[in-house]
Amino acid sequence: MTQVLTLISSETDRAVTDAIKDKYSRALNTTYSNWLCENVALDIFFEGDVDEDCLSSLKDENFDYAIQDPITRRKMLLVADMDSTIIQVECIDELADFLGIKDKVSGITEAAMRGEIDFKGALRERVALLKGLKVADLETVFRERVALTPGAIELVKTMNANGANTVLVSGGFTYFTGRVSELTGFKVNRANILLHENGELTGEVGEPIVDSDTKINALREFQQKDNLETFEIIAVGDGANDIPMLEGAGLGVGYHPFPATEEAADVAITHGDLTALLYLQGYAQSDFVSE
Repeated sequence: MTQVLTLISSETDRAVTDAIKDKYSRALNTTYSNWLCENVALDIFFEGDVDEDCLSSLKDENFDYAIQDPITRRKMLLVADMDSTIIQVECIDELADFLGIKDKVSGITEAAMRGEIDFKGALRERVALLKGLKVADLETVFRERVALTPGAIELVKTMNANGANTVLVSGGFTYFTGRVSELTGFKVNRANILLHENGELTGEVGEPIVDSDTKINALREFQQKDNLETFEIIAVGDGANDIPMLEGAGLGVGYHPFPATEEAADVAITHGDLTALLYLQGYAQSDFVSE
């Protein structure tokens, strides 16, 4: 059976050299390869299995890799986490930092993302600490502190342009998912609602809380809506609350994932940016859409 090994480095390191191409082509006994982006992303097509020595070598390289069936690699549904995935920060930590209490919140966030504590309880505990924050300050935090992860726009807009559905499902807040969706092009966004009165946060979050169950349920909802096979779905996230979603997708991608998430994911991206998810699907850089 034909398989494809995809090698993906960061744009700055450009670690997928001609020497690397030759090394793994020899290891896989093939001459059939295709540059998706020269020295950044490469497909190597081969027959049979990958031996343990080759896998061990790949794990030690300064780039990401995946082995897939080339026939089923193109996806028609993207389901993505937001915080520390599509954007580079955890919004709740930045809100807390705006109030000068980040030290009380960030540790809880990390423990929740590691899966060490209950997500719902951790969210309620952290939101309670935000009581009194002015709603107007959310815009300041978004404008000054929230940055898209490199490749986010290309990922979403390229998949949209090729007929896929794109869904952002976050354990964060609708205030931010709505704005991030406008910037990137996500067709659907779902998240938690920060309750407020008289222009200030009440310290409470709307029910039901968006958690790991919500994420996998959203994946199944849009899979059913578009009558998709599981192999046609790609999901991406970094935290423990993303695990069911990653396991429910045809390709679950951990993006700079926590250890438990990396263990559950099919592929871990730690070198490339979010365009790695396009390279995994066989898109070349020349195929990317950014407007």
